[in-house]
Amino acid sequence: MSEKELIVPLYLKQGQAVCGTEDREPAADGDAVALAVQYSNCGADGILLFDLSEGDAEHDQSIGIIKEIASSVDIPVYGGGNIRRVEDVKKLIYAGCRKIFLNYAKEPDRVMTQEVSERFGREKILACVTVDEMELLSDYSQYLGGMVVYDAEVIVQEGMETELLAGFCQKQPEDFFTVLHLEPYEEGSILRCLRHPYVSAVASDELMGTEEFMEQKHFLKDSGIPVNTYESSLAWEEIKTDGSGLLPVVVQDYKTQEVLMMAYMNREAFETTVRTGRMTYWSRSRQELWVKGLTSGHYQYVRELCIDCDNDTLLAKVMQVGAACHTGNRSCFYRSILKKEYDDTNPLKVFEDVFHVILDRKEHPKQGSYTNYLFDKGIDKILKKVGEEATEIVIAAKNPDPEEIKYEISDFLYHVMVLMAEKGVTWEDITRELARR
Repeated sequence: MSEKELIVPLYLKQGQAVCGTEDREPAADGDAVALAVQYSNCGADGILLFDLSEGDAEHDQSIGIIKEIASSVDIPVYGGGNIRRVEDVKKLIYAGCRKIFLNYAKEPDRVMTQEVSERFGREKILACVTVDEMELLSDYSQYLGGMVVYDAEVIVQEGMETELLAGFCQKQPEDFFTVLHLEPYEEGSILRCLRHPYVSAVASDELMGTEEFMEQKHFLKDSGIPVNTYESSLAWEEIKTDGSGLLPVVVQDYKTQEVLMMAYMNREAFETTVRTGRMTYWSRSRQELWVKGLTSGHYQYVRELCIDCDNDTLLAKVMQVGAACHTGNRSCFYRSILKKEYDDTNPLKVFEDVFHVILDRKEHPKQGSYTNYLFDKGIDKILKKVGEEATEIVIAAKNPDPEEIKYEISDFLYHVMVLMAEKGVTWEDITRELARR
């Protein structure tokens, strides 16, 4: 049986995260991106984004927030709401949404199902329906990769083995995606819903603002529901510790590979880390368990744990919130005591360094700068240079000497970075898009 998921609803209104209730009060402090990152770090399996905007300007504002959310979290984002044309579906997909849901209470959304399915792929399109609207799916099921049942509490309260739900899902591939959206939430309804054989995920307003996803998942797992929790393939007994029963842990940023700190774990710290997904250590000075960030807020969320060849040192790749060092520095290793000059040609670092110079020129113009000349001339001049440099690559590729094409590709990438700066696109945006493909 495939793992079932806990998905958090997140409502966007006037540039803020708001509650699912009718008054639409700001959720937390209204920072939708920060809230989404919190959900991602704390063990949610996905985010169900409802765009409640009115008018094109607010809709575009929501798209910008959705794009920022998708680039900031490590879990899937599913988007919908205020979809009035095919172009809106494209915007959501380009913003980073893995799946888009259409509101089947609206006839225009139903009518566009076939077109958006054929254009963007059936697996990208969900139907958002109430139990009463589920009959509407029969004419469009071949174009849908899943559905969100909005008033799923009816199924829970009445214990319904909904024939339409079962019949519709049985016609679909095994990866068919069904989310039951619980509103209002009732005690025990998440568990009862996830027991349904045709339900792959549950979204509930009750999950908004929580940091206890991992505890809920362990409860579900103990109740016989297959969910995604951290599990170590190596038992503590197989790990070699020092004379005090401690295991040294090297901590590394999971994206940049920067070494952040070094600490120790005993058995309890190791098992707590695996269970909660938060890095937990044993403090040798205080002789007590130590959850990193519990007092400072600078938590470390597990992305991967690796053991060395001798089973006596752990490498933890983490998502670091704030600074790892008690001094306020990002890394504890911020002081160099010996250094031989060397050529740092880490590709991403080179790209980032050059791009930051270009951004700095844009913000702080420098007399005689070619980069500022391009910015001053505007988008048409930048695009003209990108086109010219692309042509130069084609010409250079006919030359058997590879040096010329290296030079031309470098020129092209520089001008592309100027274009990126002009359009507000970062290397992280590009690498995430490539990784998604």
